[in-house]
Amino acid sequence: MVFSSLIFLWMFLPIVLALYFLSKENYRNVLLLVASLIFYAWGEPVYVFVMMLSILINYCCGLKIGAEDGKKRKKALFFGVLVNLALLGVFKYSGFFTENVNAIFGLQVEIKTLPLPIGISFYTFQSISYLVDIYRGVCRPQRNIVKMGLFISFFPQLIAGPILKYHDIAAQIDSRRITFSLFNEGAVRFIIGLAKKVIVANVMAKTADEIFALGADELTTPAAWVGIIAYTFQIYFDFSGYSDMAIGLGKMFGFHIQENFNYPYMATSIKDFWRRWHISLSTWFKEYLYIPLGGNREGTLKTYRNLMIVFFLTGLWHGASWNFVVWGLFHGAFLVLERIFPIEKLLHFRLLQSFYTLMVVLTAWVFFRAETLGDAMTYLARMFTDFREGSFGLYVNREFEIVFVFALLSCGLGSLLWRGFWQRMNATAVGQRITAAVVPLFCAGAAYLSVMLLANNTYNPFIYFRF
Repeated sequence: MVFSSLIFLWMFLPIVLALYFLSKENYRNVLLLVASLIFYAWGEPVYVFVMMLSILINYCCGLKIGAEDGKKRKKALFFGVLVNLALLGVFKYSGFFTENVNAIFGLQVEIKTLPLPIGISFYTFQSISYLVDIYRGVCRPQRNIVKMGLFISFFPQLIAGPILKYHDIAAQIDSRRITFSLFNEGAVRFIIGLAKKVIVANVMAKTADEIFALGADELTTPAAWVGIIAYTFQIYFDFSGYSDMAIGLGKMFGFHIQENFNYPYMATSIKDFWRRWHISLSTWFKEYLYIPLGGNREGTLKTYRNLMIVFFLTGLWHGASWNFVVWGLFHGAFLVLERIFPIEKLLHFRLLQSFYTLMVVLTAWVFFRAETLGDAMTYLARMFTDFREGSFGLYVNREFEIVFVFALLSCGLGSLLWRGFWQRMNATAVGQRITAAVVPLFCAGAAYLSVMLLANNTYNPFIYFRF
């Protein structure tokens, strides 16, 4: 089940919300845990047991780490992290590992690729951060298995993040207060996220998928540029849209989930991009890998090494493919280069800095989207060296043009200007009354259009299956 589906919008969410507000506060965590397991089991009826096993293992390991001293604590932490990584490795990387062993040693071991449990990368990282934080003394182990289960399986952020850290949300699991204002804010945020996904990302996805499916002989240079630009918008509006929906749903149940995107396409460097893109993931890698490796405290060369390790694993986290690894290393290499040649000194104007950053990000997305490294190199060649004339009119229609303009304006400067205007409006009594009238109309229109598009079986891909 996904948020952008009629079954979720018309059945699951209304039923869960009604039961939640009708139930006593003491039973709300139980209700949310059951709802989260049902949500997951709807599409993963077998793999819900993998999640339940993960909950049980991390619950027991957390208690063990909290109760033991010295080496026993470290052994309990090691065991818990190892089990989490083993579960992830078996389901996500076993086929990839076997394939590469066969290629290196000339073997013919049968490659068994298991179906990937949706969201396993997200809840595995959450579980590891929970155990590490107990070991570090940041938080105490959770002794209530229902609350522990809710932390790992909470359905608003289960399949696409943001990645939660237990110490950020522990107090909210114990007790939270819901107001009409908070619920309304969450509903608005959810509708905005749904519109970003259905109205913008899905239109961009259709064009991107059509162009990336072309053979090398069919792909022209103009089409290649349209395809990667469309994908650049697709992945941002899809991913940030899901994060918006998760944050909105969280507010509707009284939770405050951290922001995950901050206008990344306005970044002025790759370092700045990773402060704005998938913030919960970059923060996780910083706190639980980069800093423990030594960060930038042990000299220049080790800093470069640490950056490349982090981004090698960042790429691998996204998928069991060398394309994702190259994508991660590509970003890591530019982070190293920016330390050697500070971008703000080389390019004095913000516009040039933003153009440089977008070109790096856009180029890297080719590796992320292409099926193989060979496909990626062919695509990049068509963009930059092996020019083929042609028309992109087959892929650019009126719908695409309208959505493209809206996407261009709303992912950067236009959105910031609109936000500033809205804040100034709300600073006056008259402006607040106008806002109170306009926002419901806007949300009603966005929700209506989104639902109509879904009802008409509009192209609605789900890009997180490999995460």
